[in-house]
Amino acid sequence: MRLYLAVAVLMLAFVAYTEAQEEETLDQKLSAFGDKLTEFGRSIADKAKTTFQDIHNSEFGTNARNWFREAFEKMKAKADELRQ
Repeated sequence: MRLYLAVAVLMLAFVAYTEAQEEETLDQKLSAFGDKLTEFGRSIADKAKTTFQDIHNSEFGTNARNWFREAFEKMKAKADELRQ
């Protein structure tokens, strides 16, 4: 019964979609493509920003920053010793 109901709903949706569909002009198609491309770019930028923030705030990110800071301070101290 679920299958019949699902098929019927899909057919109604398909019929409604094909009846409501209008032929777009080239200008409308290009405008819609530009809008989709802009939205895609924003979505990717937001996801990348969120990912970088998650990495920056993670335990791994904090440990890596601390390790690099300590290693740089050790190298700096060694360089100061060699200069004297």
